[in-house]
This record gives sequence, C-alpha cells and structure tokens, in this order.
Amino acid sequence: MYKSFFHQQTEVFYQKLGRGARTVMLIHGFPEDGSIFQYQCDFLKENYTVLVLDLPGSGKSSYNKELKSVEDFAELIRGVLQEEKIERCFLLGHSMGGYIALAFAEKYSKHLLGLGLIHSTGFADSDEKKDNRKRAIGFMEQYGGASFLKTMIPDLFGKAFKEAHQAVIDEMIEKGRNFETKALQQYYSIMLLRKERTYVLKEINVPVLFIAGEADKAIPLKDILQQVVMPDIAIIKILSKAAHMGFLEESSTVNDAIGQLVGFM
Repeated sequence: MYKSFFHQQTEVFYQKLGRGARTVMLIHGFPEDGSIFQYQCDFLKENYTVLVLDLPGSGKSSYNKELKSVEDFAELIRGVLQEEKIERCFLLGHSMGGYIALAFAEKYSKHLLGLGLIHSTGFADSDEKKDNRKRAIGFMEQYGGASFLKTMIPDLFGKAFKEAHQAVIDEMIEKGRNFETKALQQYYSIMLLRKERTYVLKEINVPVLFIAGEADKAIPLKDILQQVVMPDIAIIKILSKAAHMGFLEESSTVNDAIGQLVGFM
C-alpha cells in the first residue's frame, strides 16, 4: 500500500507492507526506486512492518530542488517515522541509500534497532571518484540522464547475472527513462559532497550489517573489510557472485543476512 506525506511542500511516497511489531525501513540507491526491493519486501512482510521510501525524484515522489545533501535526505527518514508514529526501526540502505542511512544514524541513533549497509560505505568519495561524478553530471547535462544510465547500469551487475538475466537489466534501463535528469544530477551531487562517516560506525550501539560483493567495482570489498571491525556488533555477508546489486543477484543470501540482523535484538 502506497502512502504519502509532505516534506518541504513536496509530496513524498512510500510503501507500507506487513503488520509486524518491529519495523524495517529500506532506502534505495541510485538509479532506483523503492520497487527495487521486491524480494526483500516479500521476505520481510510476513513478520515485520516494512517501509520502503521513494526518494524525491524517484518512483512516485517528485523532485525537490531544496534537498542539497545526504543530511537533507536523512530528514525524510525521520519524517516517515514520525508520520507512522514509529519510535525505532531497522534501517537498511543500498549504496546511496546507505549514505543517507549513515547520516540518519549520526543524528538519530536512538531511533535505530539496527543498521544495514548494502553495498555501501562510511568512507567519503576519493578525489578520483569525485572527479568521475562531476564528469557524469556534465555528461548528463549534455546528453541527458537516460543516456548516462544506459551505459552505467550494466556495470552494476556481475558477469554471470548479466548473462543469465539480461531482461532484468533492460527493464532497469527502461525505467531509467522515467528519471528527470536534474534528479539524477542531484543524487550525484549529494554523494560527492558527503563527508566520511566511519566515526558513526565506531560509535554506534546497535548491530550493523554489511553486504559486500566480490565483483563490486563501486564499493570494493577491501573497503568494507576495513569497516566491519568498527562497530561493536557487526555482521558481514560476502557475495561471491555479485557486484553492486547483490540483493537482486543473490537475493536469497541477502535475505538470510537481513533476517540475521532483524532477528538479532
């Protein structure tokens, strides 16, 4: 069931599924919307309340030019929880969604039961990656967001998945046509401007789940291995066949790991 609320005079949509006493909230990455978590929603909704946000500029939620940082997007998470009168939740984010989740954890840790970083990191972008994002923003300005996504999306997946599930990738590319270029540029801007938040992982007092793909070029496994020792309680799942989209590439394994996190408390 889709619901909505207004944030900074912009309507933001989210799905609410299940009826469990505990709540799990999922935050999608770039270039996705909440529907990307279908396998995780089907897995969780029998025992948990599941909230899945369409970030502004994605899915049903309108673009909001006033959002300038991951911190601004993190306030949306707080807004959903307030709308639903939920005091604490498990919060999991994929890639960009993980950056937003970490920003939320920094300010609102008391509202967390657990944190999940799905192919995401507490490190800031390197100078090289910042330069790459700036070039991508310029490319999108010249050629449009859809043209950028057509070349970018296939690289998010591992070789075996691409060979076996080309239709999934084609569908994601086709859905990419629905994004406004300015929204995609906004996402890249907030990612390159974000600060390092490994100190949040060192200070957090709830379990943290790390999902990493051995073939992930966007968030290398070596970076995740440096961070998994930071929280007091950490769970790590290394996906041998996945790149950056493990929740699709190895969905059952990822679901089992999420089940371990949400069943920990």
